[in-house]
Amino acid sequence: MIAGVGAGGLTLALAACGGGDNTSAAQPSADASQSSAPAGGGALGKTSDIPVGGGTVFKDQKVVVVQPTSGEFKAFSAVCTHQGCSVASVANGTIDCPCHGSKFKIEDGSVTAGPAKDPLPEQQIKVDGDQITLA
Repeated sequence: MIAGVGAGGLTLALAACGGGDNTSAAQPSADASQSSAPAGGGALGKTSDIPVGGGTVFKDQKVVVVQPTSGEFKAFSAVCTHQGCSVASVANGTIDCPCHGSKFKIEDGSVTAGPAKDPLPEQQIKVDGDQITLA
């Protein structure tokens, strides 16, 4: 907590839970139960941008693209089903939310660690040659 005294009296600012210095965490949306699906047809990146056994978060499109096994590409909403924060990374076979520690399997988006209870919704993508686009 940060406190300061100004002309108007005491001012308080509370730090977000989760700790650490993670500037990539997004603010929760008003209703975390609703997934905001990305618009179709948008270019995301190249297949070479997605590591085998890992993935890449596309913040602007609110989608995370993963490659669980070589040549198999899947996409999920990048909006955590717990409180609507954006997932920030993919590591050790999971899609990770920095806000409260939820983790989701890259194979199917299911929860491996809470507090989230619902899986990440799958998103449709197209792989054409080495290009990945939203379907």
